[in-house]
Amino acid sequence: MNGHSLEIDRIAPTRQPDGSPVGYQSWRDLAFIHWRVPIEEIQALLPDPLMVDTFDGSAWVGLVPFAMRKVRPWWSPSVSGISNFLETNVRTYVHKDGRDPGVWFFSLEASQSLAVRLARKFWNLPYYYAGMSLNKNANQIHYQSNRYWPDPIPARTDLTIEFDQPADQRTFQTATPDTFDHFLVERYYLYASDSLRNPSAGNLYRGQVYHKPYQYCRAELVECHDELVKQSGIEILFSPEHVAYSPGVDVEIYPLKRVD
Repeated sequence: MNGHSLEIDRIAPTRQPDGSPVGYQSWRDLAFIHWRVPIEEIQALLPDPLMVDTFDGSAWVGLVPFAMRKVRPWWSPSVSGISNFLETNVRTYVHKDGRDPGVWFFSLEASQSLAVRLARKFWNLPYYYAGMSLNKNANQIHYQSNRYWPDPIPARTDLTIEFDQPADQRTFQTATPDTFDHFLVERYYLYASDSLRNPSAGNLYRGQVYHKPYQYCRAELVECHDELVKQSGIEILFSPEHVAYSPGVDVEIYPLKRVD
């Protein structure tokens, strides 16, 4: 696969920003599951002035479940019972004026209610509180999520990924720039609107994270019963074209900045 719609600088966002992080997180046991979606379907769901970032002539929607660990602000150590929880996000890929490629989140489920309240208030992100589980064995990982609040509900996901090799025999790699994997996985900017009910009516903000490149391997989706993508207003008609797994990265979080 190849063929970006625009020649966008995708390396600059991967570099460590100037200034100090406002927080730290560790992301563990990530599954990346991506479907091809018509460009116009995604563009209709985005606020101005964001544009769909495309690969191989299509937009892409991702379902990404994982474990959040050691979540903390820069001034505090992590706190047991608060700093560790599970998350699942539904996302697509965007740019602004042919620059600054990033992520637009349609929803983010989290199993920690305080994290949901803080993220909605201070980060303008559409977080939802959900009961979640992540269970691993030698060859599979099973993720579950069931949204509690706010609406829309029901919004559940139940999926299992499977590996060709057990954990101690898997071979991991990093994504090469200008490849399909790099386009989907190596994203360091996020966009958010300060109007969660109507993102197009709000002010647009951009945040940035920094981490080492993902180490990842291929996986197979062997079970998927999902309502999260549909609740985001997106109809999935085909099987996913990209399924990958990463053991995780340690992440620096930088502040949101208003986009003019």
